Amino acid sequence: MIEVANIAKVYGRKENAFRALKGVSVKLPQGKTIAIVGKSGSGKSTLMHIMSGLDRPTSGDVLIEGRSIFKQKQKQIDAFRSKYISFIFQSFFVQGRETCYDNVALPLEIAGVPKRQRKALVQTALEAVELGQKISSRAKDLSGGQKQRLAVARAIVNSPKILFADEPTGNLDSATGEKVEQLLFGYVKETGATLIVVTHDPDLAAKCDINIHIADGAITKIEGLDKPSKEAL
Repeated sequence: MIEVANIAKVYGRKENAFRALKGVSVKLPQGKTIAIVGKSGSGKSTLMHIMSGLDRPTSGDVLIEGRSIFKQKQKQIDAFRSKYISFIFQSFFVQGRETCYDNVALPLEIAGVPKRQRKALVQTALEAVELGQKISSRAKDLSGGQKQRLAVARAIVNSPKILFADEPTGNLDSATGEKVEQLLFGYVKETGATLIVVTHDPDLAAKCDINIHIADGAITKIEGLDKPSKEAL
């Protein structure tokens, strides 16, 4: 269970203050695919960043399995995030000069996984996204779609319980985007993880179990919260 409890986020001060989120609250069950939907500037990415602990709210809290994120010290938040949470972003953020192996191994290093255990985990993750033969290739030599699949491999290598994806198919053509969607939904079906996607794509949102609509920093509608999970792609 992920509980967002009365989250508010204000940027700036006094006359320059901007309220990005306005008392947002929602409870999300484990093992679901969830889309946060809204126009640019609606607050959807800010909400995702706070839910994942990447950003701190001005007020309110986020609880994961009953455990508060923001009542912990930053070092504890970082350790919790490295163990339970992973991210995929629209712009890939892979290290171009590093090999595919090094890119995917990074979360394992951060989590303190012994070096002797990393290779098998990295190989499994790369094969899951059909990049097993690229393990020694530099990321800069991959196509855009391959880079996003590399980002997926990096995100799933440590078997996170919660996977956040911010416009994961926004820079991809439709065929490649569909492949990435299949990888993400397949991971959820196989592991029982929770997938939270920020998107303005109605087709991607329609494939998710739950849709959270947000506008001007507030939730305007929630669809599917009490419905059973949809079949994976």
